[in-house]
Amino acid sequence: VMTAQKRQNKNSIGKHSWFWCVRESCLDRLSCFLLRCLFLQSELLISLQFFPVSNFHTMTSLAQLSRVYPRLLAVRKAAVVASRNLNLLEYQSKKLLEQSGVAIQAFRVLEGRKDEDVLKDFNVNEYVVKAQILAGGRGKGHFDNGFKGGVHITKDRSKVIPLVEKMVGAKLITKQTPKDGILVKSVMVADSINIVRETYLSIVMDREHNGPVLIASPAGGMDIEAVAEETPEKIKTVPISILAGISRAQAEDVARFLEFKGPLVQTAATEIEKLYSLFQKVDCTQIEINPLAETDDGRVISVDAKLNFDDNAEFRQKDIFAMEVHEDTDPKEIEASKYNLNYIAMEGNIGCLVNGAGLAMATMDIIKLNGGAPANFLDVGGNVKEDQVLKAFQILTSDQNVKAILVNVFGGIVNCATIANGIVNATKVIGLRVPLVVRLEGTNVNAAKKILQESGLEIESAQDLDEAAKKAVKAIS
Repeated sequence: VMTAQKRQNKNSIGKHSWFWCVRESCLDRLSCFLLRCLFLQSELLISLQFFPVSNFHTMTSLAQLSRVYPRLLAVRKAAVVASRNLNLLEYQSKKLLEQSGVAIQAFRVLEGRKDEDVLKDFNVNEYVVKAQILAGGRGKGHFDNGFKGGVHITKDRSKVIPLVEKMVGAKLITKQTPKDGILVKSVMVADSINIVRETYLSIVMDREHNGPVLIASPAGGMDIEAVAEETPEKIKTVPISILAGISRAQAEDVARFLEFKGPLVQTAATEIEKLYSLFQKVDCTQIEINPLAETDDGRVISVDAKLNFDDNAEFRQKDIFAMEVHEDTDPKEIEASKYNLNYIAMEGNIGCLVNGAGLAMATMDIIKLNGGAPANFLDVGGNVKEDQVLKAFQILTSDQNVKAILVNVFGGIVNCATIANGIVNATKVIGLRVPLVVRLEGTNVNAAKKILQESGLEIESAQDLDEAAKKAVKAIS
């Protein structure tokens, strides 16, 4: 059903990378079950290919799924970096750094002219005015009101508030935002520092080393993956003992590798120690500083910071998780998370309800292969209850683009009878008006099929995944 190859990868932190290749037409029953086991349990899964490379143009984008199931897309170039669900704005990350004593630019946050007073004691030579949204490319973006650029620099303090007013309340459109842009609710006004040199520093949790790894490069301010590929000698990785923490000797060694000279070696080493302390204190899975800059007045400043957090630590990091920003998140995704459902909206018209990330991805890909387009990724998980099935159907049907629904469940941990009862109840409660195709296999499947048959509802059954996908596509054609 599947083969594995161990290949040498010089750009990887580890010596080898594993590639699991699943052959075409084998994605059913045993293969889907094995896929699910691999996705949820394997620590070696690096990349997954469902079909031959020649058919790869038919695949659904996997990048969208990384924030729900980061281990599925652990592409090892410079590091294994887990993408988490918690999103913080730039100024929020800077506040966390500041609270830990990390050197940053002085800044203020405004939500409009009403906050003009916060600038009274903020006197700097040059101001950087930055719209705060969860997307990159702000400097080259434009607003829906015609204003150009989400980042502006000025030495004239009188121009700061007018710039803020043009940004707040407007939608900023960049290459990384939805086509309609993201509403700007706040603006950060920071001190524009004179940077002499830019370096890169990050601390990540890495499975291969079973703990934190510090990654450093003197080539900062650019794509670190490009640096790793083109000049790997400029990347230094330092495993850190989770028990002992980072030593002063390690911090100084990294500072020298970053090409800090003289007294700046000690300054940079201290900043590195503070960053690691913050990493532990707030349960980060990643702290990325790009650039960690040397200024013309002899300072070492964390100019731009990206922080990711361990979702499992929410119970003891409540203040941080309370800062989460949902401004660019689909309301359906937020609602799904309340019921422990993993949902990501897409642009198709076939709603998908599946258990397990691997099977969900296979389902979307086979829909695509049969000429359809999935409307979403929806994984109900292994401990799904009937009320979650109802909520899943409510979320699916709230999408006006959904013209048919495909339920594909392989009952390993999941009880198919629970799914069947949930389907029947949901169909009756919401008055389902779109075609429904159901493929069930596994635990209590016979009881589940009986429940569906005796319900008297118009439910199209399928024996395997390929048949289910074809029926769903046909239902809307």
